[in-house]
Amino acid sequence: MTFPPTDPAPYPPPYGGHQPGHPGYPLGYPGGHPGGFPGGYPPPGRTNSMAIASLVCAFLFAPAGIVFGHVSLSQIKRSGEQGRGLAIAGLVISYVFTVLTVVAVIVSILLTMLAVQTVDRRPGGPTYDAAPQNALPAFDPPPNLGVDCQYPPTTEPAAKPARPPRTGTVPTEPATVSAGIRTNHGSIGLRLANGRSPCTVNSFASLAQQGFYDNTPCHRLTTGQMAVLQCGDPTGKGTGGPGYRFPNEYPTNQYRLSDPALRKPVVYPRGTVATANSGPGSNGSQFFLVYQDSLLPPTYTVFGEVDRTGLATLDQIAADGIAGGGDDGAPAEPVKIVEASLD
Repeated sequence: MTFPPTDPAPYPPPYGGHQPGHPGYPLGYPGGHPGGFPGGYPPPGRTNSMAIASLVCAFLFAPAGIVFGHVSLSQIKRSGEQGRGLAIAGLVISYVFTVLTVVAVIVSILLTMLAVQTVDRRPGGPTYDAAPQNALPAFDPPPNLGVDCQYPPTTEPAAKPARPPRTGTVPTEPATVSAGIRTNHGSIGLRLANGRSPCTVNSFASLAQQGFYDNTPCHRLTTGQMAVLQCGDPTGKGTGGPGYRFPNEYPTNQYRLSDPALRKPVVYPRGTVATANSGPGSNGSQFFLVYQDSLLPPTYTVFGEVDRTGLATLDQIAADGIAGGGDDGAPAEPVKIVEASLD
């Protein structure tokens, strides 16, 4: 017995299709469309906020831009966010601005130091190191030489009545003024350096013309590395003065105020006439005459020199020695200025 043939089994539905009564495959993906593709292109990735902050801070505060840039690159590496280009741009700009800022600060510091060194000078006083063999520095006239001589009063009264010299501008010509000191041991001729220390010469000349030095003792004689005869104190004690004071001139004004060379001895040569003082700006009536090359710091104003006849008189006084036989004290044979005058 034969049976009629049966209908062949249907083919399975095509992929992605759907037939009634057959589950088939889902039509596309969730959120898709009949073509089976997702709806449009994938949404753009999120930009890392630290990358944006790095670029912004690069122009506002570069160090913060550097910090944010490195943090951003680290986060992007872990999360896959966008913004790597922004982070790198922020880092580059931040580093450039930081380097420029550091260079500007260094240049500013150097310029400030240079300005301080320029200001830290006496007006018009050029800088000189001690010359070879510790000689006095060469004289370079400051622009304000003799322009404003001032003689303010001291707290101590004058040891002998005296008027302060004229103030303000004093002449620097002639460069040399002749003067003389007559002592009980002989005459000492002087050539006063009016062209180098005009304010000091102005004071000495004024006191000499007033008779301040007449009949006053030379109270001190020294030997050794400082070989001088010191005079100009009417009391004979080494503490008296004219009742006023005035600043140093040459050689002090050839150095910066802060120059350590001011504390290093230089040679005041034989025949030098210089002011005695107890510190900067304390010059008065006392002065010393150098009879042998002497080592002293350059803080004593040189305002003249002794002539040949005067040196012979100084040598005689020095040969008599010091009272008590020491190296610093009153002359063994008293020395008195009989008269001081200008020629």
